[in-house]
Amino acid sequence: MDYHLLREIADSWVLLALTLFFVAAVAWAWRPGSRSAHDDSAAIPFRHDDRPAPAPAPRGDAVAQGSNREAPAKEAMK
Repeated sequence: MDYHLLREIADSWVLLALTLFFVAAVAWAWRPGSRSAHDDSAAIPFRHDDRPAPAPAPRGDAVAQGSNREAPAKEAMK
């Protein structure tokens, strides 16, 4: 493959493929069923305006058992 063949493919088929991809992405974003998803995403910054966000739940057994990941590093520094 030389440069001219790749340039011809890029000018025709790749341009067509990217145009179709763009049209499909716009159609997907503007489809009728996506309104509720977009409204929900748009409201994310305003969800906790009246009160602070709830504290996150503990994650896994390490938190429940009280282990500390930094403890070995601190002991090694002594």
